[in-house]
Amino acid sequence: MISKRFIFVAVIAFRGMLLSMDKEQRFYFKKEEKLTGDKRIESLFAQGKSFVAYPLRVVYLAKTSQNSVTQEILVSIPKKRIKSAVKRNRMKRLIRESFRFNKHILNDVLEVKFIHLEIAFVYVKDELTDFATVEKGMRKALSEIKNRLENGRE
Repeated sequence: MISKRFIFVAVIAFRGMLLSMDKEQRFYFKKEEKLTGDKRIESLFAQGKSFVAYPLRVVYLAKTSQNSVTQEILVSIPKKRIKSAVKRNRMKRLIRESFRFNKHILNDVLEVKFIHLEIAFVYVKDELTDFATVEKGMRKALSEIKNRLENGRE
């Protein structure tokens, strides 16, 4: 049987390991990375480019960067597709979590080219899906954006 003291020491050691990680290794989703404002959202959908990385439709708009925030996202789950608010909120959490784990894919390109990116992720599947499917679509979407930015097809 594992003693309480052993568990306490393991938790302390784990927290210390988290505190000693580099900033690039930490996964976070700050408030500044959330896209807000009606005018900005309208301009994203009006002027942005889009593609589908199933189960997500991605709309993005690249601008020249002037501050340290390099990307802002918006997550939308249409009520037409998923009726229950509880299920819509769960899908939003899964998409945000998937972005949080995979946003490092874009960091190199955004920092080198001084690009600020606004991205909208719209869920297009009619039923709930698991995290693995969402993460696969997220990786595909972020890789596609990276390729488009590198090739100059903004």
